[in-house]
Amino acid sequence: MEHVKCLIIGSGPAGYTAAIYASRANLKPVLYTGVEVGGQLMQTTEVENYPGYPKGVQGPAMMDDFKAQAERMGTDIRWGYVTSVDFSVYPHQVTIDESTTLLADAVIISTGASAKWLGLESEARLNGYGVSACAVCDGFFYKNLEVAVVGGGDTACEEALYLANLCPKVHLLVRSNKMRASQVMQARVEANPNIQIHWHTQTLEILGDTQVTAMRVLNTQTNETSDIPIQGFFVAIGHKPNTDIFKGQIDLNPEGYIVTKAGSTYTNVAGVFACGDAQDSIYRQAVTAAGTGCMAALDAERWLSHEEFVKSQA
Repeated sequence: MEHVKCLIIGSGPAGYTAAIYASRANLKPVLYTGVEVGGQLMQTTEVENYPGYPKGVQGPAMMDDFKAQAERMGTDIRWGYVTSVDFSVYPHQVTIDESTTLLADAVIISTGASAKWLGLESEARLNGYGVSACAVCDGFFYKNLEVAVVGGGDTACEEALYLANLCPKVHLLVRSNKMRASQVMQARVEANPNIQIHWHTQTLEILGDTQVTAMRVLNTQTNETSDIPIQGFFVAIGHKPNTDIFKGQIDLNPEGYIVTKAGSTYTNVAGVFACGDAQDSIYRQAVTAAGTGCMAALDAERWLSHEEFVKSQA
């Protein structure tokens, strides 16, 4: 059975950054990419808010840069999907593709989170061409244009308010006659003159051949269908952290995000660290994911050094 010093699960900004720092600390990291190599940024077109790319960069190209840097530092990057873990034993046991089990002294989890979508064909087809799940990431491209946000929770309200600072009109589509958002957020949205709330509204289709031009919506109270011209469509119905395989192994919050100790990437299990969107339900940005990836590698290196010192004194 292969025994590695530092195992990294996931290959987005957090995982690759952890790999760079772990390699430089001589932890000889092995990184398993997961099915979605590069994470959510592989579905992103232009990225303009990541430092170091003054002219912007395509999401997949940026992840290629991260991967190349991690490999240059010495990371052993492997394609594979972690199917189960056993953190009750040490070294920790991690099974890849239901067939290969590894032992790992330290495990860094960077499995990310996936945006929830409406499930429309047109939504998938126009993703990156007017359809987005992150206003903070992509809102700048729609400055002075008319856009829509679908959702009724705090996230949808936050996205609508953010876009209202950039766009003359933001259509907020709410399926029922009330929002799930906090009263404070609802009040802010209702008071903003740039936001129009559409109650009892369901999206039927996003229109446009190569770029979003309009949305077709249904008023479920009147059963009337209408087309509303827009240039951007933002889905804000939540994210799902990719943490199902860790249930019962480490502490997760009610939404499934990994719980880490304040100011660190330590989980409740010694030698297991978490970074990126798998443990961050608030910011969900590439730069913050990379930052926590750095933290995880530093935490892992310090923890391993301490463990090795304790063993040497025994």
